[in-house]
Amino acid sequence: MGKADKLLAAMRRNPLDWRIEQLKTVAEAHGLDWRQPGSSHVTFRHASGAILTVPAKRPIKPIYIKLFIRMLEGLGNDGTET
Repeated sequence: MGKADKLLAAMRRNPLDWRIEQLKTVAEAHGLDWRQPGSSHVTFRHASGAILTVPAKRPIKPIYIKLFIRMLEGLGNDGTET
């Protein structure tokens, strides 16, 4: 189990107190692109069209972590939408 998988498992257990850098690590490991064009928000995007914008302010609210997890669960292991 890699670092990104451990982070994702911990996010599932407890959606509190996460940093945007940790979300970026998990996103890259699961085939999501992200961009932060000089703003206070980070947009996570998948080739299938799934998009989630998260405020980069710390701490990230638990609802954004739950939506991020739900977005990842909607993608298959090969990065396609299920």
